[in-house]
Amino acid sequence: MYICQVKTAENARLSRGAVTDAALALVDAEGLGALTIRRLATDLGVTPMALYWHFKNKDELLGGVRERIWSQIDARRDPALSLEDQFRALVESLVSVLRSHPAAALLLNGKRNDEPSPGFLAATESGLSILTELGLSLEEAAAVCSTALRGSIALVMGEPGAPEPNQSPEQTREMLRRKRLALESVSAQRYPHVVAAAGPMTACDDPDVHYAFGVDFLMGGLARLLAR
Repeated sequence: MYICQVKTAENARLSRGAVTDAALALVDAEGLGALTIRRLATDLGVTPMALYWHFKNKDELLGGVRERIWSQIDARRDPALSLEDQFRALVESLVSVLRSHPAAALLLNGKRNDEPSPGFLAATESGLSILTELGLSLEEAAAVCSTALRGSIALVMGEPGAPEPNQSPEQTREMLRRKRLALESVSAQRYPHVVAAAGPMTACDDPDVHYAFGVDFLMGGLARLLAR
């Protein structure tokens, strides 16, 4: 009886949303590898069994984290904007959300066999509707949406100089120094441009410029497709 009462009390003060938020916060701070049912239960001050009432295993928990990320993307369409600018706004919202959760970005790559989440469906429906209104076929629109998602994930995960989860500023500086030194140490005769670009390839003075360039690059590909 006492065990049942403890479990009931733990479950009463936990919601599925609260568990998901705590899981996402842990991933943001320490990376996907740090997320386990036992570690999350410890952080929340409950027994692991209390979490199994909401998620039967880690895969389900990751699915909840994935949906929380998708739900933060603004899929609304602004009729005051052109169709191309509406799609840009959708991509910019995706990139902005991924920038907030870079350690979890790979969760959105769509390779798991989960049921489509409401957030994913809303964002995808918005993208497909905009692109088909621009004149693309459904096949082309689907390819553009997939490319925009993968490109956004790569843009966030490939930000030059971005710190790793749970990394101190000193560790980040040392990591960047080593990366830059490795590129500067190759043969300047054979790889002159690599050596010259060692700085910008391993550091980013203004991340906003990095992301603006990336979104422009993606939109440039769409413009070229539309022109064809």
